[in-house]
Amino acid sequence: MPVFTLGIEEEFQTIDPETRELRSHMSKIVEGGEIILQERVKAEMHQAVVEVGTNICKNIQEARQEVTYLRKMILDLADNQNLKLAAAGTHPISDWQAQLITPNERYDKLIDEMRDVARSNLIFGLHVHVGIESRNEGVQIMNAVRYFLPHIYALSTNSPFWCGRNTGFKSYRSKVFDKFPRTGIPDFFSSAAEYDEYINLLVKTGCIDNGKKIWWDIRLHPFFDTIEFRICDVPMRVDETICLAALMQALVAKIHKLHRQNLNFRPYRRILINENKWRAARYGIEAKLIDFGKQQEVPYHHLAQELLDFVDDVVDDLGSRHEVEYLNNILEMGTGADRQLSVYNQTQDLTKVVDYIVQETSFGLR
Repeated sequence: MPVFTLGIEEEFQTIDPETRELRSHMSKIVEGGEIILQERVKAEMHQAVVEVGTNICKNIQEARQEVTYLRKMILDLADNQNLKLAAAGTHPISDWQAQLITPNERYDKLIDEMRDVARSNLIFGLHVHVGIESRNEGVQIMNAVRYFLPHIYALSTNSPFWCGRNTGFKSYRSKVFDKFPRTGIPDFFSSAAEYDEYINLLVKTGCIDNGKKIWWDIRLHPFFDTIEFRICDVPMRVDETICLAALMQALVAKIHKLHRQNLNFRPYRRILINENKWRAARYGIEAKLIDFGKQQEVPYHHLAQELLDFVDDVVDDLGSRHEVEYLNNILEMGTGADRQLSVYNQTQDLTKVVDYIVQETSFGLR
């Protein structure tokens, strides 16, 4: 079995400990982190966003060590600047209109092109790279894995509030991001050549300058030999991030195994998968998703067990059974969105929700 290396990127909110609002002082954290963390910490378009990314990890245990180390370091750097860090897909109360943009030619061009669509994109995600052997196989794996994106997404839902409102969604982050072009579930591609032809056409016609401006929920990375999962809200706890990454890795490994046995997982049309993505965004793990083979609605908890059963024969080779089965913990305690809503329902105070997110972000680290 190939190694299926991992790379994990998490985007965090920088919080004023007094007001609990977002505070545009990310640059101080990044400047402090560059000495210690080098390229593993970077600025994003909004100054209240800081992103950290692991080195290439050969297994899920290495990934846990890296994610844990990076969270600890970034929490300490924030403390040194009298800031707090929060891991959630949106901030419960802060308004995007009050947030400063990071001075950068790339971001200036993006805002010049997209205006308020870019300015309002104040969201925080989890991106997971899984190493692949070839781009051709990567496209075939991506085609199959698209079906499972809503299943994984439901587990990550962690953004029920937006600009002080309870949106009614478990993940409002995706609704904000939907305003961007080239987002959502990608189409089916017959080969890497067809995939690259599409990207080259967009470059040639001035739509994009490179493949990094393809912001789909899953994509072949334009510069690395990885499949990049981009659909998830950033989770509160390290354990949740590692569970999601382990599930993504296991799905890639399972589809690869099926291909090696000349077996195929039936690809489904994007317009069908989108129905399940909508349900996952709206209801999270309380959703009923559609089993397209059976043509029936199925409670998410049943589908989660089917997902565990599907990857069961690869998780021991990957050494990730414990991490994958943490899915059951998420089902029991609720996703980040469920827990945020529980705090709000008890307190009717969104600043208490921010405090809870901050507390959960360092869970198990201090």
